[in-house]
Amino acid sequence: MKANKLFTVDSIATQHLLMGLPMPQHPLMSIARFEDSKGKTVDETGHFMNKFYSIAIKRKCTCHTIYGQQYYNYDEGMMSFFAPDQLLSWTAEDEMPKEGWSISIHPDFLRGHPLEQKIKEYGFFHYTVNEALLLLPKEEKMIERILKNIYEEYHANIDNFSQDIILSHLSLLLSYANRFYNRQFITRKHTSSDLLIKLESILTEYFNSTQIEENGLPTVKYISDKLNLSPNYLSDLLRNLTGQNTQQHIHNKVIEKAKEMLASSNLTVSEIAYHLGFEYSQSFNKLFKSKTKITPLEFRGSFN
Repeated sequence: MKANKLFTVDSIATQHLLMGLPMPQHPLMSIARFEDSKGKTVDETGHFMNKFYSIAIKRKCTCHTIYGQQYYNYDEGMMSFFAPDQLLSWTAEDEMPKEGWSISIHPDFLRGHPLEQKIKEYGFFHYTVNEALLLLPKEEKMIERILKNIYEEYHANIDNFSQDIILSHLSLLLSYANRFYNRQFITRKHTSSDLLIKLESILTEYFNSTQIEENGLPTVKYISDKLNLSPNYLSDLLRNLTGQNTQQHIHNKVIEKAKEMLASSNLTVSEIAYHLGFEYSQSFNKLFKSKTKITPLEFRGSFN
């Protein structure tokens, strides 16, 4: 791999080669222990993009992963998930983890199975690497048992039941990961409370500046970038804390600001819609009524 050049990893076999792992037993799915790695075969910094789903538990790892312009360390007991076509990078100094697991699943391996659609619902496959799942010891033991079951089935004689059994175990693993991420959101409530304060500050600053007229409504990506989180992680975290995702928080701020302007100014509804970043006043009216059950004019009329 040449430095800073995008390298597309089309096959699981190629991935194993780059990671110094034994060749996979199946072209569309693999599970391997990092203990069996002979070390990575790439000694230069560069970018890569896998064409399949990847799951990793890394322990005793000195590797650093780049996402955007930031570096993130893997410590012990961290579980990461990557969807197809997610861009990642490695530095020349990286080493393979001394312990842990690597699972790779090509989308074709999921064809016709309920997991083919279900896996797309798990937002953590689109979290950034600094948003890895920090497993508690008892959680890691549960995940380890499932991984061993997958590993044993993967290395058993292939028959008509193999794929369904492996995918059943994988489905269970993802369900537990989803539960453990929710636990992680709950146990980080102090940090999460700070995040809610920062979110409110970002929205208030945006709506009180000229940005709203110049750029329209703030996007989920704009907010998540300001908070140094991925859009999926932020929405999942907010949903867990407040029952509403990032887009709903943005809309709540729109309604709050709209009520303020309707009650304290002589601007028309169309002018208020424009000031709040709406291209069409009909869109503003529809959002306002969906949130308040009355129209903007009816809200204004309640003050007369």
